[in-house]
Amino acid sequence: MASAQAVGQGERGHFVLKSGHTIPAVGLGTWRAGSDTAHSVRTAIAEAGYRHVDTAAQYGVEKEQVVTVCRKTSCVDQVGRGLKAAMEGGINRKDLFVTSKLWCTELAPDRVRPALEKTLKDLQLDYLDLYLIHWPFRLKDGAHMPPEAGEVLEFDMEGVWREMEGLVKDGLVKDIGVCNYTVAKLNRLMRSANVPPAVCQMEMHPGWKNDRIFEACKKHGIHVTAYSPLGSSEKNLAHDPLVEKVANKLDKTPGQVLLRWALQRGTSVIPKSTRDERIKENIQVFGWEIPEEDFRALCGIKDEKRVLTGEELFVNKTHGPYKSATEVWDHED
Repeated sequence: MASAQAVGQGERGHFVLKSGHTIPAVGLGTWRAGSDTAHSVRTAIAEAGYRHVDTAAQYGVEKEQVVTVCRKTSCVDQVGRGLKAAMEGGINRKDLFVTSKLWCTELAPDRVRPALEKTLKDLQLDYLDLYLIHWPFRLKDGAHMPPEAGEVLEFDMEGVWREMEGLVKDGLVKDIGVCNYTVAKLNRLMRSANVPPAVCQMEMHPGWKNDRIFEACKKHGIHVTAYSPLGSSEKNLAHDPLVEKVANKLDKTPGQVLLRWALQRGTSVIPKSTRDERIKENIQVFGWEIPEEDFRALCGIKDEKRVLTGEELFVNKTHGPYKSATEVWDHED
């Protein structure tokens, strides 16, 4: 268990990756950000001081889209537009950290580079700071949720990773990494990787500390970014009595306490919000700390449960190859 004093680099607003590049300690998540994404991105960067924006092709928010509702056509503002607005307002690209992810249908060696090039075009960028394998499972184009028979395909992890390494070599991506990996899959990747993953992104909060993969990443020198750091609608930790008690004691919000807990544990965080006041509030997590006793109490929250199980994406209980969420996670939960 990390100590409350083990803040280290996060206290300075960033963590140093194995490559020597830095990743901001707090970033803006954009999963399910909706039609206000561009506004949220611009607000986070230009007004709140964020320098990290986390997105993904699968989120459907990277590129501005034209939608028609009740016969009225309008543009849905997306991440690329928000980034452009912030940079036009005076923020230098080199001062931003942009993460995106390679979706499951593109997990074939010949599809990696075209997928990245499309993401760069959608975001109106020349390079990414971090490109992650979104999930370590390959899906057939047009796969259903949950998948039907034959829609979960064999994943050439080593071949895909070699192509990811090529993106770094060619300057299209500064760092590469993974999301939602198990210890078994991480160890497999490490055996063949010439460029080790710089970051592993995973669900992590006091209600799901995800200790096993967290410790494996520390062993390999891989930085961890926590997504869903406040829990979720199913397990909203902001309403947990212990979190509220610590927040009242420190005169902070429950959300700030949860984010600070993650930083003191040694992980960066990417909370998602579309509300201006919450976006600004979520980055006010520096210059104070959770006392050791309270930090350890938060680490001891019981009834841990993974919220994002991947079941709807990969489990076919009849035809497999994954017939349960437990199998998706290599029986490591």
